[in-house]
Amino acid sequence: MALTNHGRIIGKRTQKPPDRTTQLFAGALFAALIATLGLRSMLPIDALAPAIATLLLAVAAATAGLALFCRRNQARSLWLDVAGVLTFVGITVSILIEPDQMVRLLALSDQPE
Repeated sequence: MALTNHGRIIGKRTQKPPDRTTQLFAGALFAALIATLGLRSMLPIDALAPAIATLLLAVAAATAGLALFCRRNQARSLWLDVAGVLTFVGITVSILIEPDQMVRLLALSDQPE
């Protein structure tokens, strides 16, 4: 019975705090999906893609801002990675916008098309 005290043998495990990067990324994309469905009924179809691209870039900027306030280095770099992915998705959506769409959005309403 010499090994009854297992505290010295096993030792304490230091647990890292849970990483919420996956949840942050999924939540940002889910919020963009909900916003897309909400904006779909309020905006014309031509204005939907620019609004979603702007929304994704704004969420990416907010995520990067939160990452700058984060004190842990690992979480900060992961949040900046999420902000980069959201920026990439926003730019990808903006590439899909046709130039004629932007002209119709920026044209004055009293001018004929």
